[in-house]
Amino acid sequence: MAKKFGAGVVTGVLATVGALAAGLATYKKKVVEPEQKEIDRIEQNRIKANRKSYSAHQG
Repeated sequence: MAKKFGAGVVTGVLATVGALAAGLATYKKKVVEPEQKEIDRIEQNRIKANRKSYSAHQG
């Protein structure tokens, strides 16, 4: 009986850790990466706009 209990506890802990890891990976993929891509896109647009502005005012 003790072996089954120990095996059950280990299995439960591993399943919980696996579920948490999957949840964190999903969160990163769905929330964090799109935010970072948007920040990078905005920064690139800012750089392009500065270049264009500088170029337009060269007499």
